[in-house]
Amino acid sequence: MGSELLKVGVLVSGRGSNLQAIIDASERGEIQAQVVVVVSDKGDALALKRAQKHGIEALFLNPDAYPNREAYERAMGDELERRGVELICLAGYMRVLSPYFVRRFSGRIMNIHPALLPSFPGLHGQLQALDYGVKVSGCTVHFVDEEVDHGPIIIQAVVPVLDDDDEDALSSRILEYEHKIYPRAIQLFAQGRLKVQKRRVKIEGIKPETWAAVNPPLQD
Repeated sequence: MGSELLKVGVLVSGRGSNLQAIIDASERGEIQAQVVVVVSDKGDALALKRAQKHGIEALFLNPDAYPNREAYERAMGDELERRGVELICLAGYMRVLSPYFVRRFSGRIMNIHPALLPSFPGLHGQLQALDYGVKVSGCTVHFVDEEVDHGPIIIQAVVPVLDDDDEDALSSRILEYEHKIYPRAIQLFAQGRLKVQKRRVKIEGIKPETWAAVNPPLQD
């Protein structure tokens, strides 16, 4: 993309900690991308205030003002296109996108999920992991398709699950890596290095890691 910055639109519903991580990475020059608009379906979302603090347009679109979901998403899509958005990032956006919206922006929507997909999709992925008794968990950035938490996986981070973990403790450990891998995925997209082949996302110029994580360790 040369020296031009990728124009990113972020959809939010809540506090927007991943939004903040993206903004911070952009302002530090770590990613060739700029958040140009933040759109929320909640008027009191803290994420809107985060955007305003950084001089980014913060837009509240009230779903109740539209007759149905498609009308709402059509309006949202029009607002994003009007601002030249090239990549849409979901950051705690709590509405399921319709097939219409996903098709309209096919290959240009990312989401982050606090579990190692395809395990534990949907809400409370951290609690699901604890309840199941896994030894490792983590987070996933993926392209969005027409199914929830299902699209091709771009990048994942693995964290250990500790014996005394509760949902808050595990969520905090995972969140630290969410804030690292989401900007990384955006940068790879901005550089044009992501190539989707069926369900696999191949990254130009990077060889996959060959390490293995074991928890508990093989020796005392």
